[in-house]
Amino acid sequence: MADVVTYRSQLPQLSGALFLTDGGLETTLIYHGGFDLPCFAAFDLLKDAAGTEALRSYFDPYLEIGHEYGVGLVLDTPTWRANADWGARLGYSREELDDVNRRAAALLEDVKTAGDRERTPIVISGAVGPRGDAYRPDTLMTAAEAERYHAPQIETFADTAVDLVSALTLTYAEEAVGIVRAARSTDVPMVISFTVETDGRLPSGQGLAEAIEQVDEETEGAAAYFMVNCAHPTHFAHVLEEGKPEHRRIRGVRANASRQTHAELDESTELDDGDPRELASDCDALRALLPDLTVVGGCCGTDHRHVAEICKTLLSAA
Repeated sequence: MADVVTYRSQLPQLSGALFLTDGGLETTLIYHGGFDLPCFAAFDLLKDAAGTEALRSYFDPYLEIGHEYGVGLVLDTPTWRANADWGARLGYSREELDDVNRRAAALLEDVKTAGDRERTPIVISGAVGPRGDAYRPDTLMTAAEAERYHAPQIETFADTAVDLVSALTLTYAEEAVGIVRAARSTDVPMVISFTVETDGRLPSGQGLAEAIEQVDEETEGAAAYFMVNCAHPTHFAHVLEEGKPEHRRIRGVRANASRQTHAELDESTELDDGDPRELASDCDALRALLPDLTVVGGCCGTDHRHVAEICKTLLSAA
């Protein structure tokens, strides 16, 4: 795993220090900001100055948390939906998507410049999302097809100031394999984040450890590390108790505030923001099962309150 060793020297979040992510960007903008995000696409806000400023302001409380507690931040570009299929639904051409991905990276570069301090290193992550639905594997590709599909967005990010690319809410292993291969060809560090159902298995039905093993075997371990996102910690903690060696590759968790299933969240018209302190306690419990866990934050339903509680709980426990 020579590539992994190289990435360890490049990514500060692999040094062992705590790094926080932000929370649920889209749910925060919709339910707290009052924005309409067609197709859950935050990148569409970059089309005008008001939307761009809303995205920039969204990161302010996370910068404050980082400064207050002296921890690092891994901040994602608002580009989870900025790929060809979802972009086409919103009327974006490939050239316009390339431009919006670049502007998203530039936005995070501005955030980093404004907020980066010696005690708060900031890592810019270019966010890549699944081609299909984030909760069900409805658009299946081979690894080769996935590599070709995701390559344009990843190649764009490789030409910007992003420090790594993170593929979030993936539902099956073949798409992850293709994304890692596309990133490897650009020499940009790549992080793979799977989502799981309440039984701790991927929506495809594959086990989490088995999916990690498949991606590593088919990419020669080229992913810098793995994550789990868009699931409550109680949905997968019991799987981690199995102690499989593949779980040591999990270095990050972005948890949902809600304990609801993906199907229930899909049908919900109200925000379930759970209990920030309870979520923080559940995230802290994961560290006994994931000894290399260094990147922790929120996903759907979470905001800066949840991330602040997670930070305080993990630091006090440490």
